[in-house]
Amino acid sequence: MRVHNFSAGPATMPLEVLERARSEATDWRGSGMSVMEMSHRSTEFVGIAAEAEARMRSLLGVPDDYAVLFLQGGATGQFAGVPLNLTAPGASAAYVNTGSWSAKAVSEARKYVDVRVIADEKHSNYATVPAEGSLEVPTGAAYLHYTLNETIGGVEFPYVPDAGDVPVVTDASSTILSRPLDVSRFGVVYAGAQKNLGPSGLVVVIVRRDLLGRARQDVPGILDWTAMAAADSMLNTPPTLAWYLVGLVLEWVEEQGGLTAMEERNRAKAELLYGAIDRSDFYSNPVEPSARSWMNVPFLVPDPALEKPFVAAASRAGLSGLAGHRSVGGMRASIYNAMPLEGVQALVDFMTDFEKQNG
Repeated sequence: MRVHNFSAGPATMPLEVLERARSEATDWRGSGMSVMEMSHRSTEFVGIAAEAEARMRSLLGVPDDYAVLFLQGGATGQFAGVPLNLTAPGASAAYVNTGSWSAKAVSEARKYVDVRVIADEKHSNYATVPAEGSLEVPTGAAYLHYTLNETIGGVEFPYVPDAGDVPVVTDASSTILSRPLDVSRFGVVYAGAQKNLGPSGLVVVIVRRDLLGRARQDVPGILDWTAMAAADSMLNTPPTLAWYLVGLVLEWVEEQGGLTAMEERNRAKAELLYGAIDRSDFYSNPVEPSARSWMNVPFLVPDPALEKPFVAAASRAGLSGLAGHRSVGGMRASIYNAMPLEGVQALVDFMTDFEKQNG
């Protein structure tokens, strides 16, 4: 009996993908072995990898002058990878702080580059993003970095910042594939897989090729985009199982109608859940409406003492993973691509019943 899994990551995956993987678990397409067993240098796996990259390029409309890398270390590894690949010692870079994950990116980058935080939404308790057109990127900055969607705080940029000639770098972990994204407006897009892409253990880095070749001489090979691009992301043994599963997820997204269809589905789910919260006098969402995430919806109840009973009762009702992040409390529903509208409706129905019993 599968539950509706609202966890922020690792997160729910399409049932069709899991069943497909199960059917191929011991014998991938007549090869006589599992993907987990085959060499990453084999003809079979090289084909799996190439197919996944081709689907990623097709779905996101990735231009030919961008490399698509499938790496290890998660998005957190790229907090260091970005400055190590894009700057020389002593260089500066512009960062925007809209919450927990952008703050972690800032902290890691400061080990390698002079970080200029050009906007910090602390004044709103990280419930907003900077107004469009308000960002001023310092002269000489190597890049502008921002977190497209804050998984913990439920804050999302509704626009792509304009940085002029400065490359824009974004952590798109929580929102990639949720709707169309104009990759050509970015120098680098990176995303941990464990939200919309597949299981944990892999990060996708999409980097404009003219930005390759800037890596520091002492950058670890595992983080060197140029070396990884030259080796088709196989400088070392890659996370083969995760890569294969990402490929299946990408195929599933295609079968659903691509990113335009995902956008329609995800908008409907977000509107359903936010609508229920906004109509209620019992629940509240702390985020400025214009900056609300489609993927991660935090919400509060009037009395914090009701949080644990809410989560426990929801779990008994087959609604899993609704506790808010330990750093902020409350509740949070992550409604990624694989979460069906029926799951969100089940949550809304439960919230209505819980309010009647405790309001």
